[in-house]
Amino acid sequence: MNEIKRIISPDTQREDRLPPGQRLTDKWPVLHHGKVPSIDIKKWTFTIAGLVEAERTLTYDEFTALPQVEVVSDIHCVTTWSRYNNVWEGISTSAIKDIVKIKPEAKYVFVLGEGGFTTNLPIEDFFQPDVLFALKHDGQPLTAEHGAPVRLVVPRLYFWKSAKWVTGIKFAAKDEPGFWERAGYHMHGDPWREERYGG
Repeated sequence: MNEIKRIISPDTQREDRLPPGQRLTDKWPVLHHGKVPSIDIKKWTFTIAGLVEAERTLTYDEFTALPQVEVVSDIHCVTTWSRYNNVWEGISTSAIKDIVKIKPEAKYVFVLGEGGFTTNLPIEDFFQPDVLFALKHDGQPLTAEHGAPVRLVVPRLYFWKSAKWVTGIKFAAKDEPGFWERAGYHMHGDPWREERYGG
C-alpha cells in the first residue's frame, strides 16, 4: 500500500494564523441547517457531472479506492470561531482529474450534498493542493454530525464552503449561489478579507 502524502495548508504557516474577527477554540462546534441525514454507505454514490467529457458515478468503495492524502489545516467558521491544526484524511480533489476529462470552459464547481445542499467554488479554489474530500478528522472517522461519510474540506475559505454529506460535484461555466450563498453569505468566502456576507 502506498504511503499517504501529507500536505500542510499554507495558512498554517502564517506568522499570524488568526483571521480578523475570529477567536480561537480547541472545540469543534456542530453547525448545520436541518437534521443530520441517515446515509447508508452501501447505497451512497458520488456523481461527477456537468462540463466533463463523460459523467461518472462511483460507489463508496470505488470512491474511497482513489488515492488518499493527509492534510493539516486550520478551520475558520463564519460564526467567528477558528480551530488550529486539524488533521484530515481523504481523497484529494485533484484525483477527480484522473478519472474524468474536464472541459476547458468549466470555471466553477458546484458541490452537491444530501437534502439538496449545494455550495459554489471557483475551479482554482476547488483544485488547491490542500482541498480534499475528508473521510477522517484527527485520526477518527468523521461522525454524521460533522459530515460523514464524505465531507469536502476547503481550508483557505470559511468553513461553510466545506460542505457536509457530499454526494457529487458539477462543473459549470458560470457561477451561481449555493445554499448558504442564497441565504446571504458571500459568494467566495475568504476569511482574510472577511468575506462573510453579501458580495
